[in-house]
Amino acid sequence: MTSPKTLLIFHNIRPKKQLGQHFLANQNTAEMIVNRSGILPEDVVLEIGAGLGALTIPLARIAREVFAVEKDRNIIDILKTEILASNLSNVVVMEQNILEINIKSLAEDIGQKLVVMGNLPYNISSQILVQLIKSRSALSRAVFMIQKELSQRITAQPGCKDYGRLSVMLGYCANIKKIADVKASVFFPKPKVDSEVLELRFKKRLEYPANDETYFFSVIKAAFGNRRKILKNALAASALNIDANTAQNILEKSGIDPVRRAETLTIEEFVLTPDT
Repeated sequence: MTSPKTLLIFHNIRPKKQLGQHFLANQNTAEMIVNRSGILPEDVVLEIGAGLGALTIPLARIAREVFAVEKDRNIIDILKTEILASNLSNVVVMEQNILEINIKSLAEDIGQKLVVMGNLPYNISSQILVQLIKSRSALSRAVFMIQKELSQRITAQPGCKDYGRLSVMLGYCANIKKIADVKASVFFPKPKVDSEVLELRFKKRLEYPANDETYFFSVIKAAFGNRRKILKNALAASALNIDANTAQNILEKSGIDPVRRAETLTIEEFVLTPDT
């Protein structure tokens, strides 16, 4: 692996804070992540934020094909050069914003479910995770590196201060396992916090299937959008377009005390909240 710092200095490029760029700079760490991800020769990988190819190259040495998504035009040519220098012909570099890619259509074109991997940019990590949840029918699993504080939010349980929208949405449809800790020191530039690598395996059968997932996800968003408020007031202050009395009736019909707060509800209780 060529040092990210060396590559960027040579090309007179500075990491972009607005894109949350922290490039993995340790080859052993990259290979450890790929090995623990369990990538198989028949897998097709959608890599989010390919950067300078730290994960792209070891992934492509195992997987059938890698679709490497990178938004930053300034580093695309460097990425392509690194791939070419590694004598790899099974990488498709996509200069796109991952949030604008239709993952389901891509999987249909390829003819199989995708494995998603990547070092998620911190500033849009939550948006990417919501996108993956909504596209999960096209995915077999996802393995991604995120900053530790977000990992703690994802894996938090009801009653914890970190428990929130992503905890419920991901707990609803995926089994989550931490597969690695990654120190901040192996990135350039060095972030302020360490990272963790999580594996999501999407459930084939849901314990508590929602009748209307769109509404279900809207309720979760509304409840945590004003998490300091009691549930009745949080729902009434949201984009659900209901008043406090209607919110109270909905909650009481579900057997949920309207004065509880969102972080106390289990996934099952969120699913049981009826439509208006």
